[in-house]
Amino acid sequence: MPRKRDKMPKRNKKNFRPTKKGAGMTRAGIKAYRRKNPGSKLKGAVTGKVKKGSKAAKRRKSYCARSAGQMKKFPKAAKNPNSRLRQARRRWKC
Repeated sequence: MPRKRDKMPKRNKKNFRPTKKGAGMTRAGIKAYRRKNPGSKLKGAVTGKVKKGSKAAKRRKSYCARSAGQMKKFPKAAKNPNSRLRQARRRWKC
């Protein structure tokens, strides 16, 4: 049985953060996504201080590991400090 495609919120200032501010979705964007996709477990970036070994710290570590793979896959973006990838990693404190 084919899977339904997730419905994404509109790409606008309210739902998505500009590249210079760290890329990614805003809180409003995450709420909009959850409304369109009931049962979704989408969460925002871990940007604050976290206790070592906490769930948030593990999410950050996982994201940083995954995005490090993107840095290898896209060396041009990895070299550019203003790329969405680098800005998002900075926001997550990788």
